[in-house]
Amino acid sequence: MTLHVPLGTLYGFLLVLARVAGFITFLPTPGLRTIPDMMRVVLALAVTFALAPVWPALPSILPTIGQLAAWAFLEAGLGLAIGLAVTFLTESFQLAAQVLGLQAGYGYSTTIDPNSQADAGMLQVMTALVSGLLFLALGLDRELFRVLAASFGKFPAGAWAPSTANLDAIVRLGSSMFSLGLRLAFPVVALLLLLDISLAVLGRMQQQLQLLSLAFPLKMLAALVLLASLAPAFARTFEDSARQTLAVLWRSLAA
Repeated sequence: MTLHVPLGTLYGFLLVLARVAGFITFLPTPGLRTIPDMMRVVLALAVTFALAPVWPALPSILPTIGQLAAWAFLEAGLGLAIGLAVTFLTESFQLAAQVLGLQAGYGYSTTIDPNSQADAGMLQVMTALVSGLLFLALGLDRELFRVLAASFGKFPAGAWAPSTANLDAIVRLGSSMFSLGLRLAFPVVALLLLLDISLAVLGRMQQQLQLLSLAFPLKMLAALVLLASLAPAFARTFEDSARQTLAVLWRSLAA
């Protein structure tokens, strides 16, 4: 038995696969970037086949190879933009962890980041794992797949092109990454600054005290206690920021 697949269907499959592959590239799932390449290919193919009802219907006149390559490039760009918007959310917590780790002294202890397989601070690794857990616990993976499926209705094959509005939305999300990271780190940094000032005044008053040996563990302990007390607030902040990010993505599709 011979299986006949129309050429238009095959081209539509390739375009959907390009958008899905770009989307999965920046998907903030713990360990996704370190799994074997074949597993990521299988995941992209599985998602592409799951989106079969929204595969684009190509015109009766099939595109040339140049047009198909240009469309595939644009499809991958749209997938990267969607994934990058969510990556900004998790990277804001990584930025906060990096600032805190430097000020509290956690940067002296390094371990292997499961996402990048590179040396990273202990606080950064914990933040990456917690943000990945919140990403799955809040159902953001399902919401992103809904956005991805809806994008085919708004932007069929080859219809999406970078615009000022889309690029401005991505830039604004990138700027919010820095502001959110600093807002998350500010309470702990302020406490550590007050602690430094207190130790400096105490050392000025009692110069025979060896406060330098006490400052390092005291700052680490104070930062750990404050982080533990602020943990519920971090979860709510992550959820609110995730809703804002999804709202930006849905507005981009409705524009």
